[in-house]
Amino acid sequence: MSLAVVTLKKGEGRFLKAGGMWVFDNEIAGVVGSYVNGDVVLVHDFDGYPLGKGFINTSSRITVRLLCRDEHREINRDFMEQRVRDAWEYRKRVTDTGSCRVIFAEADFLPGLVVDKFEDVLVVQSLAWGLTGGKRQLSAF
Repeated sequence: MSLAVVTLKKGEGRFLKAGGMWVFDNEIAGVVGSYVNGDVVLVHDFDGYPLGKGFINTSSRITVRLLCRDEHREINRDFMEQRVRDAWEYRKRVTDTGSCRVIFAEADFLPGLVVDKFEDVLVVQSLAWGLTGGKRQLSAF
């Protein structure tokens, strides 16, 4: 299955190119290919240069939440599980994990996902359609 390609307008994407992980609706020139909200799409600059892959949601001003910068990286359950493991291993090194924020969304390269731990209870906040409601969601949780 080939991914849909989101192409940015000329002169747009400064935030993304500076390390940000969001593509806003007003930065998009067009989308080529078939997708449903929640799918993973490729993001290209106006000249076709690949900028990464992310979840698309055309119902949000934040239309794409970038997951990775590598256009060849497979975004699947293993990818998501590794990101969660990496976040947890980092938290164990830097804080008391009895009660803490386990996942800090974009800061842990899991855009739209926040997980708080209160002793033995996890509270999950999901702001990315691909994590919660897409037809082909990648939920690893």
